[in-house]
Amino acid sequence: MSRPVISVQPEMSMQDALNLMREEHVRRFPVVDKHGRLVGIVSEKDLLNASPSDATSLSVYEVNYLLYKITVDKIMTRNVITITEDTPLEEAARIMADNKIGGLPVVRGDMVIGIITETDLFKIFLELLGARESGVRLAALIPNEPEELSQLTKAIFNIGGHVIALGTFLGDSSENREICIKVSGVDAQLLEDAVKPYVEKIVDMREPKFG
Repeated sequence: MSRPVISVQPEMSMQDALNLMREEHVRRFPVVDKHGRLVGIVSEKDLLNASPSDATSLSVYEVNYLLYKITVDKIMTRNVITITEDTPLEEAARIMADNKIGGLPVVRGDMVIGIITETDLFKIFLELLGARESGVRLAALIPNEPEELSQLTKAIFNIGGHVIALGTFLGDSSENREICIKVSGVDAQLLEDAVKPYVEKIVDMREPKFG
């Protein structure tokens, strides 16, 4: 999660909140009362949707006056979905996907101690798949049996390969799983020859270029 988290108070003007959001390069703020307790959340989309359209007949001065009269508490979401600091990462991702939201305040009691956003999840995704490290990236279907993955990784070890990252995903049936594995220390052909006896199908193999 990101911490310390930048928050705003309900009485802040919508325009000040939008300006702060742009200064800090974030897209949502938890809204807290004067005691630091969570009372809502406001997103960039909420703030922009509350702004007058370009078709308004008001002058720029009238528009600015109205924007500063609208406060965060008038447009924030009050029923906030939150998580605690011991929530598993995959559970946080599931909650965000199921509810179509881009961020979750992390709370301890009713106090905000952090926030996790889709950007944080993207960073974790990069790490899990070894996206910033060089190596051969292999995607393959393997039988959905307990010993298959261990046999595959043992075969890679036996040729001197080093597994940088490994992820498993649903296959094209209940009988198999798709794995994505990144290996350093061996070339693509040697890796392909080593894993072929243990996979149903090689879906993709490549050696990403960096720089």
